[in-house]
This record gives sequence, structure tokens and C-alpha cells, in this order.
Amino acid sequence: MERIETGAVPRPNGHYAQAIRHGGVLYVSGLLPMDPETGTPVPGFEAQVTLVLDRLAALLAAGGSALDQLLQLRIYVVGVEHWPSLDGLVAERLGEHRPARAAVPVPGLHYGCLVELEAVAIAPD
Repeated sequence: MERIETGAVPRPNGHYAQAIRHGGVLYVSGLLPMDPETGTPVPGFEAQVTLVLDRLAALLAAGGSALDQLLQLRIYVVGVEHWPSLDGLVAERLGEHRPARAAVPVPGLHYGCLVELEAVAIAPD
């Protein structure tokens, strides 16, 4: 196993890695839309989704992968009313690529975030 890290993603606050590459697969830990300067979530749902997608792209690149190599996305979202916006933002970013996906409605997330994203992607060793 190889731990993958990038300065484009805040350091974990807990006992976990930003991502792990093993057997040609990259496993990305949950990404939150925290502003590194304030330590609070960036304001607005769309801004939060955009930030976690940007961080995902950076972490995939650090692990030798890319958005078009995503196998699975798991997205936790506070409020089902956000699903149309979430789906549109993901589709815009991924284009024709359609990984397996779960969008999981939750009553709340750490620090008051509205979205958290984790992923699995192809990443040759």
C-alpha cells in the first residue's frame, strides 16, 4: 500500500490518509469543503461541491489518476433538495464519464458542511 498526499487538500484531522493506492486502485478518503484559512466550510452548496471536486481532481492527479478514471463516487449530501444541483455540477465536471455513484442523504456532516465526497479510481502502481 502507498499513502498518497497533496498540499492541495487539507491534512487529515483524524487517523486516516488522504488516499491509498494499492493494486492499481486509488481509494480517496472523504473530502470536505473546508476553507483552509478560516477552518469553516466555504459558503454555499454549489461552492462546496465545486471545492470538493477540485480537491478530488488534485488528489487523483497526485495518485497518478484522473477524473475520467473514477470507478465510484460516494457523495453524502445534507438535504435532498440539493440533488439536482449536485447532479448537474458532477455531470458538468465529469462530462461523458459516468462512474458508479451513490448520493446519500444525511441529516448533517462534520463542521456544518453540506457535502462530503469519497471515491475509488483506477491508478496504476
